Amino acid sequence: MEGNHFLLEEQLCFSTYALSKQFTKFYRPVLDPYFLTYPQYVALLALWEESNQSVQDLGLRLGLDSGTLTPMLKRMEAAGYITRNRNPEDERKVMVSLTDKAREIKDELTNKVSDCLDLLNLEEKEYFDLLERINALTKTLGGINND
Repeated sequence: MEGNHFLLEEQLCFSTYALSKQFTKFYRPVLDPYFLTYPQYVALLALWEESNQSVQDLGLRLGLDSGTLTPMLKRMEAAGYITRNRNPEDERKVMVSLTDKAREIKDELTNKVSDCLDLLNLEEKEYFDLLERINALTKTLGGINND
């Protein structure tokens, strides 16, 4: 890319940072009645796809280290959404599973989130094109050696 792009409004990194903050704020009214934060919601999304997975695998999927993930999972367990148990085949691994409470709210919560997304007025093609571009950029950034 040519030119110097040092104005704040021209910073892709700042733009995506601001977008992330706006999504968190955007979902708050939907998540608050369930006493869920946005990171807890995305953990539920991953667990709704595959209920019984290791903390390590969940952390990789969410891009969270154990120092961030473990306290979050403890709060979700205290709220009754998940259970954490040692893997009987390998005691070093902690497995995370959904509770009935988490399964019961899935349809209601995902419908409310879908209603929020409708407010963005994106056509389905626009939505998936944007998602594809963001995912490609994320993959590119993840593949750059930042040593």
